[in-house]
Amino acid sequence: MLDKTFYNTFLSHSFNIPVRVNYWDGSTKTYGGTGTPQVTITFHELIPVRSLTRNASLALGEAVMDGRIEIDGSIQRLITSAYESAGSFFNDSSFKKFMPKQSHSEAHSKSDIQSHYDVGNNFYEMWLDPTLTYSCAYFEHDDDTLEQAQINKVHHIIQKLDPQPGKRLLDIGCGWGTLMLTAAKEYGLKVTGITLSQEQYDLVSQRITDEHLEDVAEVRLEDYRELGDETWDYITSVGMFEHVGKENLGAYFKCVAKYLTDDGVALIHGITRQQGGATNAWLDKYIFPGGYVPGLTENITHMLEAGLQVDDMEPLRRHYQRTTEIWDQNFNAHREEIVAEFDESFARMWDLYLQACAASFEAGNIDVVQYLLTKGASGRVLPMTRAYMYQHEATN
Repeated sequence: MLDKTFYNTFLSHSFNIPVRVNYWDGSTKTYGGTGTPQVTITFHELIPVRSLTRNASLALGEAVMDGRIEIDGSIQRLITSAYESAGSFFNDSSFKKFMPKQSHSEAHSKSDIQSHYDVGNNFYEMWLDPTLTYSCAYFEHDDDTLEQAQINKVHHIIQKLDPQPGKRLLDIGCGWGTLMLTAAKEYGLKVTGITLSQEQYDLVSQRITDEHLEDVAEVRLEDYRELGDETWDYITSVGMFEHVGKENLGAYFKCVAKYLTDDGVALIHGITRQQGGATNAWLDKYIFPGGYVPGLTENITHMLEAGLQVDDMEPLRRHYQRTTEIWDQNFNAHREEIVAEFDESFARMWDLYLQACAASFEAGNIDVVQYLLTKGASGRVLPMTRAYMYQHEATN
């Protein structure tokens, strides 16, 4: 009886859409208003109250993974509703306890990255676009395919640098190489990519060989903190600072400043919370070990302390919402193959992750921001207006 009382209190202010809850004892109740329920949650067994009060996201995420909780309807819509409800556990500080301690030594960073990205290239090939770009796309037009939108994003980033042929570019966290190799082939830059993922390193190395780019492109399996005294004219880093950890953010931006020439330009693109930095216990345990989403002002403070000048900032939240929605559609189109290769729990985990990401962007719980930086105010002089950033788009 006490368990049901807790659950009733726990869920009574958690949604702004009608949600039916089927309890473990056969009883049913609808929360979030009247009307036809848009989502149904079925508890096949009691999730201990102690687990919820210790960390609701972790307890509920694990229960969905192992089938103790089933959700009929859109997980994205359900989580968006919870984020938009002021009384939801997502917004209740009493539930934000006992976060796991994180470590971001070089050894831990390598282990964290490989645990996520070295699941296997064949897994990501099932649901990413053909460019294997695993970050926010840029939809210039409503009818852009995901592949076109990812190509748009690459050009949007490079164009912001105002790149001059023959100069050098460093891509920190280069992924599967699309940005760095595009910069080499289409903008005449000499490029270096670094990654901690063996799978990514192997694929980029092969691409460099296959495309005969050995004279202008290289990839290194190396930590961003170990590049010595080398400098580059341009630096890009996409979806990287979310992995470095709160305690290393300042050092990360100091590395960006250190590796830039005095007239250098950097474009740093990553997930940012306008409300302040945050971690999530379920994501930390199952998806991104060591992940930390920094706050907007937190990032800017570190940038300025590193001697970097903020020249432009562009939020792309709705673009990432659409990106993750398409990823989840692609993922579920290959769900039978994924279950066969891994298992049902793995498939539930990734579906939950992708839909939860889409919900977080939709609700504004997280954002993604492109920061255009120069090394001090008197270094490289960029054009006076943003028009130069869109020259490539105008020719498409």
